[in-house]
Amino acid sequence: MDKFERIVLIVLDGVGCGAMPDANLYFDQGANTLEHIAAAVGPFALPHLQALGLGNITPLAGVAQRLSPRASWGKMAERSRAKDSTTGHWEIAGVVMSEPFQVYAQGFPSDIMQGFARIAGVEALGNIPASGTDIIQTLGPEHMRSGRPIVYTSTDSVFQIAAHEEIIPLERLYTICRKTRDLLDHFRVGRVIARPFVGDESAGFVRTSRRRDFSIPPPAPTLLDQLQHHGIGVHAVGKISDIFCGRGIDKHVSTTSNAEGMQATEEMFAHLERGLVFTNLIDFDMNYGHRRDCFGFATALQQFDTWLGKFLPSMGNTDLLLLTADHGCDPCMPGSDHTREYVPLLAYTPQVKQGKNLGVRTSFADIAATILQNFGLHVNLKDSLCGDSFLDELASAATVP
Repeated sequence: MDKFERIVLIVLDGVGCGAMPDANLYFDQGANTLEHIAAAVGPFALPHLQALGLGNITPLAGVAQRLSPRASWGKMAERSRAKDSTTGHWEIAGVVMSEPFQVYAQGFPSDIMQGFARIAGVEALGNIPASGTDIIQTLGPEHMRSGRPIVYTSTDSVFQIAAHEEIIPLERLYTICRKTRDLLDHFRVGRVIARPFVGDESAGFVRTSRRRDFSIPPPAPTLLDQLQHHGIGVHAVGKISDIFCGRGIDKHVSTTSNAEGMQATEEMFAHLERGLVFTNLIDFDMNYGHRRDCFGFATALQQFDTWLGKFLPSMGNTDLLLLTADHGCDPCMPGSDHTREYVPLLAYTPQVKQGKNLGVRTSFADIAATILQNFGLHVNLKDSLCGDSFLDELASAATVP
């Protein structure tokens, strides 16, 4: 099999495919984002994902198994003890967290909130676990009157700051978030998230697309760092740059929707001669999983499938497409948080006419190991990054007539 010159890695944020064996520790037993969405909305067509082998990974109403899928398929377990976006992406990039981020599911302690008040110049409203769309309706009027930012969290390690764009302008909100990020490094909080919104009390409040994530830096060199160090291009789409604090990234495009993310992926792929395009598509998780909207989730999957049908013909024999996720976000489970699930793995290249079963991988980091081996870096880096490459398995599939 020819080595790949261009690799496109797309994370379908929140698109899990079944509860992991330890899901009960996270109160997620029985979760299966894909299967439950298909069951909730009735059979729906994903012809291009079906052709790649999505139906071979988990039973899906309307998405049948294929005897000869175009992609190699499997699913991956998360080795890190978490179910948040930052940990999931870091593990995809080869860094497995030995300790999870600290979660403050009942709100943040006084020393954190006092530090935040000094940064913001005023005490916060909220400081409770909440849905972001709900809390701005509840506390939005008081925020408008007082100018106090709204702070909320969840069962993930996130410190979310909501503010009306006319009360706390965007750059001021981002500055508050950056300073809060520095404060929270000591407390091992995974992300500070700016959540701007608009509207008024009579018409209701609506979050805008100008969200920003401020992550703690990865604790070790990642796949992206190693590729960049060896002169191999790394282009990022969506919140990838935020999650990795810009490290190991040569170019990035911030996006506000799946549609923008897919367009940016196409454009970066077209201009990349050698290297990696790493994309996060956020709508599945942010707009539909957390809001428990099965029909919206299904529609977003269909829109991605339509785009995929147009994108695949642009790939050549030295191109590889990897599709996966960072965690589950099952809208049919109680609550509105992420779910501890396996994530799908589809690996497509025109070199392979009939895909191979890649099985159940023991870590998301198998993706990093595969990409590193492809670019000839796996031997020197085996002690610094985790994962087992499946590149040889793709090569064996390429030899099937």
